Amino acid sequence: MTATDRSTATPSLPRDLVANPTLSRWVTVDDDGTIGVRVGKVELGQGILTALAQIAADALDVPLSQVRMLRAHTTDGPDEGMTSGSMSIVDAGPSVRLACRNVRALFIGEAARGWDVEADQVTVEGGSIRTADANRTTTYGELARRVSLDVPVSAEVPAKIPGGPRLVGTSVARLDLPDKVAGRPAYIGDLSLPGQLVGRVVRPPSVGARLVAVDETATAQLSVQVVRDGSFLGVVGADEAEVERAVRTLRRAADWDEADHLPDEDDLPGYLRAGPHETIPVVAEDRPQGATRRLRASFSRPYLAHASMAPSCGVARWETDGSLAVWSHSQGIHRLRDAIAQVLDLDVSSVVVEHAENAGCYGHNGADDAAFDAVLLARAVPGRPVAVQWSRADELTWAPFGSAMAATVEADVDDTGQVHSWTYDVWSQGHTSRPGSAGAALLLAGAQLSTPLTIPAAVDPPSSKGGGTTRNSVPIYQVGPRRITGHRLLETPIRSSALRSLGSFFNVFCIESFMDELAAEVGQDPLEYRLGRLGDERGRAVLERAATASGWGDSTPEDVGRGIGFARYKDSEAYCAVIAEVEAGQEIRLRRLTIAADVGQVVNPDGTCNQLEGGATQAASWTLKERVRFDRRRVTSDDWESYPILRFSEVPEIGVHLVDRPDLPSVGAGEAAQGPTAGAIGNAVAAAVGVRVRDLPLTTEAVVAAIEAD
Repeated sequence: MTATDRSTATPSLPRDLVANPTLSRWVTVDDDGTIGVRVGKVELGQGILTALAQIAADALDVPLSQVRMLRAHTTDGPDEGMTSGSMSIVDAGPSVRLACRNVRALFIGEAARGWDVEADQVTVEGGSIRTADANRTTTYGELARRVSLDVPVSAEVPAKIPGGPRLVGTSVARLDLPDKVAGRPAYIGDLSLPGQLVGRVVRPPSVGARLVAVDETATAQLSVQVVRDGSFLGVVGADEAEVERAVRTLRRAADWDEADHLPDEDDLPGYLRAGPHETIPVVAEDRPQGATRRLRASFSRPYLAHASMAPSCGVARWETDGSLAVWSHSQGIHRLRDAIAQVLDLDVSSVVVEHAENAGCYGHNGADDAAFDAVLLARAVPGRPVAVQWSRADELTWAPFGSAMAATVEADVDDTGQVHSWTYDVWSQGHTSRPGSAGAALLLAGAQLSTPLTIPAAVDPPSSKGGGTTRNSVPIYQVGPRRITGHRLLETPIRSSALRSLGSFFNVFCIESFMDELAAEVGQDPLEYRLGRLGDERGRAVLERAATASGWGDSTPEDVGRGIGFARYKDSEAYCAVIAEVEAGQEIRLRRLTIAADVGQVVNPDGTCNQLEGGATQAASWTLKERVRFDRRRVTSDDWESYPILRFSEVPEIGVHLVDRPDLPSVGAGEAAQGPTAGAIGNAVAAAVGVRVRDLPLTTEAVVAAIEAD
């Protein structure tokens, strides 16, 4: 395209506005001037609605207090797919900005018509719509009834007036925190609808168990309604205590057919490598011949649970006319709606799903399943809403897991440290089984119905969306010809799905660990070794910022080690470098994390820092502690003792340093720190104790075993 072609080309709409072009699905204006903004992305504790409110307020030229961010809704709001992959700002940000600029232009146009002046003589400042001489003024609220927003958005709306953003780039306080801090109703568990009943589900005792019979003499004494459909068993009642007692009775009264289905938890790499597999070629470049040293290492991680602080919850009301209302903390309410309709053979238009917040979760936890549990129980009591709260054991044993993974990496390196070839193979289950994946409904209770759903093995997102098993499997460094291959397990009894960063956490851990091993092999400093093989200037700036802030190169006590981890998330999004400082005394103690990141234009610096801190803290917990435990029949890590997570007292000092790029598009920060944190901790542990542990988690026991085996 020539310069002339570019200057005359029609501006394009952001993807989500193409799919949802009507302005009123995004923005509403009330008579009092309140401007409601509704997006398809949902609040999971990541502060996304605050950042989007900043974008909206700037585009409308109104105070932030005038904007109300409304809950995602399948009927009243846009469909923006999933809230996942650190894509909320990337997807929703441009759409909100352009939609609000359209609204601003429509209100300016209406004011201009009323005053019989040209539109370019009217502007907006602080929510006041006025002529250039300020002799005439009005407001959004005063014009609300005269401006229809049931019109398509235009890509050709004039750009906002000069002067730049007022709110974007500033640390606006989170809009959702006051209610949460004050203990006011804010979560789905606080929802209290007229006539609401309590529902609970009696889960099978093990994976694949089939309900044979329920002792009717025991159920006859219950004062609650028992609901059974095949192997789905639940109760509904008005009193929560009575419902809980009924659940305990039903567990004793139920007869289940069980079998051993699960793999050996102590040989997960062997299980993953055994197949059958889908082979995923990523890069296939010819490996050169030469007299260089070949290094090889294998790594693994176990299955991981989401371990949200509050278990999943769902609320549903089966209306007497056959329609259905659902409240869920799902990350994809439109996909949940479609799956419910598919399983129950309902018209999609008769199912409405509204988002309601719950404890934060990054990935596919039990939210969709809890909502479907509520639907099945509500079907038995038409007209009455039913709230289903999962137990801690339900959440830790029945929500989808992040897949176990294994990898082997090889590299040819010469005496100068130059890498002449790189080979990487990674084995994993798929990383998404959300409702709608591979065209299947994929709801837990659906597989337990009398006409059960088939639940296929998890799939991976396409490479265009970052992949799953192979996400971040390509090193950012110059490593010569590469051969990188993923191997996705096609048959498994263990349900896996999206967990924050998908395969990136493990792949970056492997790459960054091996980079340290290569540096040690040729006697080079790990930072200098990386910089010597990194041509990306934005990446170099982030690495150098983290190193400077952490005091890299300064002396440390004998039992303290520092380590580096670095990556660009999905190879195209945020850059993140982490320096970890670990003390190896009686136990492994993470003392400090220093994070540097480049996320393009920073919308809310404090929110971005919070995301990076939270991601690093969760990644530290995965790296040092977490592991799903099971025998050959059932998951056994069903409480905080058997599935420990990082305690508040164990959270290290964390410093975050942002490399702001106001001239570049914003990208998400929510998953950028996962892999670099794991790599940094692994390298710091190796520096502190003198041996490398390649199998996660890096527990004290694992380190001691590695020392003894060295």
